[in-house]
Amino acid sequence: MSSDSEKSATDAQSEEKSTPAEKPAPKPVAKKPEEKSTPAEKPAPKPVAKKPEEKPVELPAFEKGISDKIVEKFGDKVEVAFVKEDRVRINVSRENILDVAEFIRDGLNFDHVESVTGVDFPQDKEIEVVYHIGSYSDSSLARQILVLATRAQREENPIPGHDSTKLPTLRNIFYSVEFHEREIFEMLGVYFDGHPDNRRLLLPEDWADLPPLRKDFVLKGR
Repeated sequence: MSSDSEKSATDAQSEEKSTPAEKPAPKPVAKKPEEKSTPAEKPAPKPVAKKPEEKPVELPAFEKGISDKIVEKFGDKVEVAFVKEDRVRINVSRENILDVAEFIRDGLNFDHVESVTGVDFPQDKEIEVVYHIGSYSDSSLARQILVLATRAQREENPIPGHDSTKLPTLRNIFYSVEFHEREIFEMLGVYFDGHPDNRRLLLPEDWADLPPLRKDFVLKGR
């Protein structure tokens, strides 16, 4: 009997050993409070540097007085291209150049043309003629040059003197333009209506090529 009871006790102990111990239930993990995503703050815009205020250009008083007199007389028939020390430039149409030139002589005491130049503008289909006018008789104008500019129509296939590239001459207002206008005629093909002598000045009379100061003139053989 004793051996049976010992056996049953042993079996009971072994059963206790073989039965795995129950694991304790895991503790609930405390959830972290959800962090609200906040949008990243934009950097403050850099202050825009203010441009220094442009001061109005102060025109020389004497020269501005000259241009003001011309504008007062002719209004929108003339354009003041610039006013600076010792220089004033006036742009005018071919229809009004005689009146403006006469006023420059009689009203402003400019008495002669020092030089005449020309500029070819093929993109505009025009040729510009520019008169540089001075004064010998008025000492207050001794340093002044009044630039008077106008434009003539430009012909693609010029026949100087027989096409529409013409301007009225200033020969009867400023005698000194006589040779200058002749040079513009032969070098750019601008014929001056009313000029007493539109003959060529430097080129031979039988010159048959384009006027040599036009931009489409090409030297032969180059």
